[in-house]
Amino acid sequence: MTPTPDTLQAALAEQSIELPEKQIELLERYCSLLWEWNAKINLTRHGDYHKFVARDLVDCRAFEQCLERDERILDVGTGGGVPGVPLAILRDDLRVTLSESIGKKARAVADIVERLGIDVPVHHGRAEELLVQRKFNTLVVRAVGPIRKLLDWFAPHWDSFDRLLILAGPSWVEQRGEARHRGLLKRFALRRRLVYPMPDTGVESTLLEIRPR
Repeated sequence: MTPTPDTLQAALAEQSIELPEKQIELLERYCSLLWEWNAKINLTRHGDYHKFVARDLVDCRAFEQCLERDERILDVGTGGGVPGVPLAILRDDLRVTLSESIGKKARAVADIVERLGIDVPVHHGRAEELLVQRKFNTLVVRAVGPIRKLLDWFAPHWDSFDRLLILAGPSWVEQRGEARHRGLLKRFALRRRLVYPMPDTGVESTLLEIRPR
């Protein structure tokens, strides 16, 4: 059995990912703070560098590829800060905001962000509430809910953002079919932006974009 890498640098090398030293230092610090908080409340199932890179960071880099320069990003239901915090570290041109409806998680990620020293506001509440007050280019969504629920939640707020980027697993085709059956996609174009296998499992992940026609 291959030993689990004990540094972030080694875990990055496993996946052939090269990053600037400053980004590696910030991501390593983020992991440390995330795992510190995870001992108190459930923020992540990934408690080592291998899983962080192979699952969280691989997904964050997929989002990153589909974001334009200087976009205003809202991370919907950020939990422990993924994908928003790594995106802010990987792309300092992005203006990232995190939203989290569960108070203890919002407080934890706000503490993580503050101790990292990065400019990433944390909104305690549902993303829909924030969209009443602010506008964004892209909403990034990972492990929050099926397509039909997302379209229901954000239906009244499309004047406050341009598109949804949703990371989905193999069930996305069925989710799309359900949303179509309910008439939720009539005004929208849905397309696949990226498809890639997850390290370790080989399960296919798909990054979907939904925007008004």
